[in-house]
Amino acid sequence: MNSTLFQAAALILPLVFAIVCHEVSHGLVARLCGDRTAQERGRLTLNPFVHVDPIGTLVVPGMLALAHLPVFGWAKPVPVDARRMRNPRYDMMLVAAAGPASNLLLAALSAVAIGLLLGRAGMGAAMPDRILDGAIPTSGAGGFVLVGLVQFLAINLFLALFNLLPIPPFDGSHIVEGLLPRGLARGYARLRRGGMLLVILVIVVLPRIFPGFDPIERLVGPPFDWLLNHYLALASLVAGQH
Repeated sequence: MNSTLFQAAALILPLVFAIVCHEVSHGLVARLCGDRTAQERGRLTLNPFVHVDPIGTLVVPGMLALAHLPVFGWAKPVPVDARRMRNPRYDMMLVAAAGPASNLLLAALSAVAIGLLLGRAGMGAAMPDRILDGAIPTSGAGGFVLVGLVQFLAINLFLALFNLLPIPPFDGSHIVEGLLPRGLARGYARLRRGGMLLVILVIVVLPRIFPGFDPIERLVGPPFDWLLNHYLALASLVAGQH
């Protein structure tokens, strides 16, 4: 497989699946809280064609990757109607948290799968971090699966932490909104009108204008590195058992 196509497929496929699972998790928890809107509109499915936003899921992440900027993306938001929930204020917090929680769970499953794959290949327990550094050859079908799993692990961790940023319309903003006094919460919610324009301004434009202003590096970078080391330790532990 062509090296560029290999890298693109190993990035795009895990990214799409991670985003789809994230969105479906919102809908599943909303249903548990009494809102069946997502189910009624056929959005509780892992079929990517139902969820993929061509711009947010494919074009934007690809352009950011080519520009060596923080890669993020989005799918078509799963419809949620807080008015149908039993306790809208707090149920919306649960719905918002479900997306990042699903990504953390998928990251853990990825770590276990990486460990099993390395263990069965006899590659040793100290190998997962070396895959990220490109120190291990990853050619062929087995290499594609291994690289895809490592990408899937890293993507899920990043999506979880990125979406927890308290910037509307991210999941973290819904959690903050539920914790604020009602008066402040209404004012804070109005920031959501800016939508992705606010995100692009804070995440992409301002860091280019002011190099010292990098919210991703400062807010997401440290917890990402900490979590990644622990998930890779889990992969090493699993690999060492085989």
